[in-house]
Amino acid sequence: MIHYRQEKAFTLLTAEDFKDYASGRRKGLGGFVMRSMMLAASKLYGVGVRYRNRQYDRGAKPSEEVGVPVISIGNLTLGGTGKTPTAAWLARWFRRHDIRVTLISRGYGAEQGELNDEARELDDLLPDVPHLQNPDRVSAAKVAVEELAAQVLLLDDAFQHRRIARSLDIVLLDATEPFGYGYLFPRGMLREPLAGLARADVLALTRADAVSAEERQKIHNQARQYNSQAIWIEMTHRPAHLRNADGETFTLDQLQGKRVAAFCGIGNPAGFRHTISSCGANLVELKPFPDHYIYKAPDIEALADWVAKQRVDFVLCTHKDLVKVGVNQLGETPLAAIVIEAEITVGQAELEEQLNKLVAQVPPDAF
Repeated sequence: MIHYRQEKAFTLLTAEDFKDYASGRRKGLGGFVMRSMMLAASKLYGVGVRYRNRQYDRGAKPSEEVGVPVISIGNLTLGGTGKTPTAAWLARWFRRHDIRVTLISRGYGAEQGELNDEARELDDLLPDVPHLQNPDRVSAAKVAVEELAAQVLLLDDAFQHRRIARSLDIVLLDATEPFGYGYLFPRGMLREPLAGLARADVLALTRADAVSAEERQKIHNQARQYNSQAIWIEMTHRPAHLRNADGETFTLDQLQGKRVAAFCGIGNPAGFRHTISSCGANLVELKPFPDHYIYKAPDIEALADWVAKQRVDFVLCTHKDLVKVGVNQLGETPLAAIVIEAEITVGQAELEEQLNKLVAQVPPDAF
């Protein structure tokens, strides 16, 4: 599976520079030459992706059943599309229905013997939901069913991981960057061709409030060219509250009109910028790091020096960053994460109808 950090291995560029080239914003001869090289590499990558998908489509590679309903939450593009808030929404829904649910992920970016940032974030949000991380997700699924008595499995970032058969495939499209600039990696941000949307049972437009109604309709129409049958839902990622490293929570009102600096190590910094603006804060500067960045002591010291120069009231980060930084302030400035919760604004009834069908598949003696 291609991950967002691998763009750096290919181009030796920062994430923002990569996007400037892939989007076409970087003009001139240098931009043309770079995109030509990226296009040649993406064609080779596309051959491998299409071959692998054909093997599954034709049954040459079987998908393994694990004995319980499985929901995959994934996307077609590199970077963040809101999978963590979506997984949290689904996990809470099943827990409200007294269903034992387990999250399973690959554990990308985890240091040896530790959970990665997304797992630590979900542990904070969902203390009663087990989360197994294993590059061999089939093995993790068997552990969840046999040892944890899981009744439903949620596979995080698993649309391209086709070894496990799934009952429901949810594909997220980030409204701010829905189709990866129309090209496979590394020319664009697509992990596989847009035709892969045909496998989805649910198409979910995330951060739907970040674009106009006209733009949402345009994205909907384009997605429907590849899949006219999937349930269509739209989601907003609503800032819920502030949280510090000790787990204390604070209202968002404290940000109104305040000068803030921010940093993040996520796949879509633009989405975080939109979130900060929606809280009424005056963002002085946003400092991006590579996705899944692991902060060390020198990084935290450098951040403290940077924050001191900004002369701000607060410094903000994502919850995924906070669990790795682990401090309540940078220098003299309070540090807090904006905790995001997903809210479905379109299509919730249709989605819940499908989830109830999965609940009905759980054997009565398993409750």
